[in-house]
Amino acid sequence: MDVVSDVMHVSGVRGSLGARMEAGGRWAVEIDEPGAALHAVTAGSAWLIRPGQQPVRLAAGDVVLVGSRTPHVLADSPDNEDAGCDRAATARAQRTGEAIRVGSEPGDVRVVTILYDCDHTVRTQLLFALPDVVHVPAGSGAECDDTVRMLGRELAHPQIATTAVLNSLVDIMLVQLLRAWLPTQAAEHRGTWFGMLGDPVVRRALEHIHADPAKDWTTGTLAASIAVSRATLSRRFPAAIGQSPGSYLTQWRMDLAAARLHTTDEPVETIAAGVGYHSVPAFSRAFTRAHGTAPGRYRTAGRR
Repeated sequence: MDVVSDVMHVSGVRGSLGARMEAGGRWAVEIDEPGAALHAVTAGSAWLIRPGQQPVRLAAGDVVLVGSRTPHVLADSPDNEDAGCDRAATARAQRTGEAIRVGSEPGDVRVVTILYDCDHTVRTQLLFALPDVVHVPAGSGAECDDTVRMLGRELAHPQIATTAVLNSLVDIMLVQLLRAWLPTQAAEHRGTWFGMLGDPVVRRALEHIHADPAKDWTTGTLAASIAVSRATLSRRFPAAIGQSPGSYLTQWRMDLAAARLHTTDEPVETIAAGVGYHSVPAFSRAFTRAHGTAPGRYRTAGRR
């Protein structure tokens, strides 16, 4: 079971092409979006500036993902946070995917922005578990480098079905960034969802949970399924991701149920059984504790 793909699907991670920016001379662009913003520098260089943080230089081929609700500035230099850019035009370009030219001179800098968001009611989150800034320099991963180059070529030289290609690259870009970044970061993110990457025991336990969430798992049966002792799993699981096996199982079941309530017309009884509950009242109580509302009301609210 591919746990990362499973979480991305259930949490409804979705991307859209934002602004395609050409910049030159003295320039700065402010970005303040509700979701996460990925910037791929396809030519030239830029600086990422955040209030109270050290600026980050971005070279051609670099990719950076800035977390949800993290205002930031892209600029020509680390000390330039406002070069009089038309904020309304920039915001419109982010929403529509337009090309926009900024700066005091013809542009030799090209930056493509991709905006990502997700279902904020789902508690098992990938985007929100990431740090505020994920910077993948050019050369960190061949696949990521290839995707940045392909994105730049497709935008510079549109062909038949360019829109379809770009829509696919939007999804691929996030996955390639994660592939390049995650293997080196597990130790720094113990106690979060990504902590499982640094512990093969916990990773295998999560794979079993995700492969069969309806199974009557206990810490003991889960430990037996991966050939470790109950004490070992009880110690290592919360140390890695900050939750006990039972707590994570319940959370994941409720997230699966929430997704099915929003995206299917299945009866509540069917959904309850699909996530391991043989009693609808017991399922409803667990769901209400997790989401603050009953399953039926949750479904209705999600379809308004």
